[in-house]
Amino acid sequence: MTTVPSEIRPFRAADLGTLALLAWMARNEEGAGRTPCLLACSLGDGPGGPEGASAAVARLLDEMRLPVGGDPVDGTTRPSLKVSMLVVAGQIVLQMPNVTTQVTPPAEWLEAVGNLGYTYFMFTTRVCPTTGPRRPVAGPELAAFAGAPETTNAAAHVYLPARSLRA
Repeated sequence: MTTVPSEIRPFRAADLGTLALLAWMARNEEGAGRTPCLLACSLGDGPGGPEGASAAVARLLDEMRLPVGGDPVDGTTRPSLKVSMLVVAGQIVLQMPNVTTQVTPPAEWLEAVGNLGYTYFMFTTRVCPTTGPRRPVAGPELAAFAGAPETTNAAAHVYLPARSLRA
């Protein structure tokens, strides 16, 4: 009997399913200010279901050399970072290899990013709960998901610089 070695499946954007971007303000470590945060997560509705979507996120993070569960990567000093964020016309456009997604964040978030020049970005392998097709949870349920150790420990963490279009 011959066994076929298992291969690492190449990343396919469709395997992610719907990718949600969630922007909010969090109290910073000093407690005197607030930090703009951005969480990317799959809704688990790709062809492989939640497990396949989680595995696809892990493959993408590995491809981008972003460690899951480790210390934050300082993207403000790493120009070769394979994830970028463009802030234009009140929108966030997040770009990664083979994946582009966008969201309209709150005005307070945009102002804070404009002042700081970056966001605290997390991309979690944990699938976001939903309230229906292509609709992530909201309110207290979303806050509980975003702040849960199961979410943050399963995420890559990045200080992600904000870029804008130059005139």
